[in-house]
Amino acid sequence: MTLSFPPRPSRPFSCPPWIVGVAVLLLTAAPPAQAQPATPTPREQLAQAVTEAVESDAFGGGFWGVQVVNLRSGEVLHARNAARPFVPASNVKLLTTAAALEQLGPDYRFTTTAYATGPVDDGALQGHLLVRGAGDPTLGGYHQRRDPAQVFRQWADSLRQAGITRIDGNVIGDAGPVPDPPYGHGWSWEDLSYGYGAPIGGLIFNENTVDLTVRGRTVGEPGRVQLTPFPTEYVSVINRSRTVPPTAEDDEDYLRVPGTNTIRVRTRVHPGVVEDATIAISEPTRYFTHSLRAVLQRNGISVDGQATSLDAVGLTPHYRDSSYQRVASYTSPPLARIARTLNYESRNLYAEQLLRTLALEVVPDTTDDPPPGTPARGIEAVHETLLRAGVDTSRVELADGSGLSRQNLLAPRAVVKVLRHMWSHPDSTTSSAFYESLPQGGDDGTLSYRFRAPDAATVRAKTGTLSHVSALSGYTTTAQGTPVAFSILSNHHLAESSRARAAQDTIVNAIGRLPL
Repeated sequence: MTLSFPPRPSRPFSCPPWIVGVAVLLLTAAPPAQAQPATPTPREQLAQAVTEAVESDAFGGGFWGVQVVNLRSGEVLHARNAARPFVPASNVKLLTTAAALEQLGPDYRFTTTAYATGPVDDGALQGHLLVRGAGDPTLGGYHQRRDPAQVFRQWADSLRQAGITRIDGNVIGDAGPVPDPPYGHGWSWEDLSYGYGAPIGGLIFNENTVDLTVRGRTVGEPGRVQLTPFPTEYVSVINRSRTVPPTAEDDEDYLRVPGTNTIRVRTRVHPGVVEDATIAISEPTRYFTHSLRAVLQRNGISVDGQATSLDAVGLTPHYRDSSYQRVASYTSPPLARIARTLNYESRNLYAEQLLRTLALEVVPDTTDDPPPGTPARGIEAVHETLLRAGVDTSRVELADGSGLSRQNLLAPRAVVKVLRHMWSHPDSTTSSAFYESLPQGGDDGTLSYRFRAPDAATVRAKTGTLSHVSALSGYTTTAQGTPVAFSILSNHHLAESSRARAAQDTIVNAIGRLPL
């Protein structure tokens, strides 16, 4: 018997409901394929960083100029108002330093010389001690700040070695051909009381300043006022200071009466607290000879005559005459070291003295217009370096060598051209001296408290500050070590100077992160 089964009906394939749901969900949730956004170029990254740094409400009413250039390729990495003239403040010192190093040389030195103008009989100089100046800003200055009088004491030793223990005549200063006025063009009279506005001249001692301290005593009493490097009759002090309670507001208030060496002190100081200020003197030549005479007398050289200047006595010197005996001299550090002090400490006097030295040493004396030794002639020498750097000098206005004048006008593009010129200078010693004259971020000088973070950019740059003016120009490197020159100038901002400096630091640090 054969068994037969009915055929099995066929069943269509069916997907479980849960699988269908997942598929629908995936199809509806998946976005359409899109292209990935392009990575910003280094130029775009830097442009964004600059915009974010400077376009702040804090800088309302102000304007900024920026130029950043790759020193290897010459590519402009960013430009913002780069051709627009700005008041550059102390960034002018970059131009003065470049011209001095290029045209005088890094090894240039100043020499100040003292002459005996008569015979010596039984220890007595029967004539004058005549000091011939050379415009040296360093004698008794920053390089001898711990002992400003050391050179004069050494001169006392030199006089004794020449058999001189007494000077019958005067101590006379010859400031040389540096003419008046002793200040930069356009300087504010309000600056002239303070060390940064010290007068210019052929003979300089202690940077033509005195350091004044006011120490608080018992509440209600005047503070105790002291002068350094030593007490001097050349300066008189009217002490109107007051010691106030620790809860009261203190205040520093000094004024040197214009045209005099009388200093009015109205400082309010707390008990036991010391306030100090560096005050400029007037008539630098007389200050030099007055200080020299005082030091000689303290060191065993008596002086019967007075401390005075060549103009005051009407003497015509004859330095080549056999009756003039060279009895003492001082030679400055080399210009490379002077330039370092100039820029690290932003010394206005150093810059102005170099400007006048350029006028005397470099510009041919073929005409009396402008007169020899004047700032205008020094500016002619600076223009020569600007021309070598490819700067259009018709778009540059220079009034002084330090940047204290607000009549200076300079574009970021011009500053960067000077930086590039000095970076690639054919004389490597000149290039190195210029680079090393610039303060190093987080290390010393005016940048000692900036760029200190571990990830901060490596910076060598010159600062510049006046009210409503801030500047920073110099060199840095990118993330891959590419050298870059930059100039950041800001005018007419109403923010605190610290805000402007922070914006500059932000820009420079952004340069340091560029993938170049």
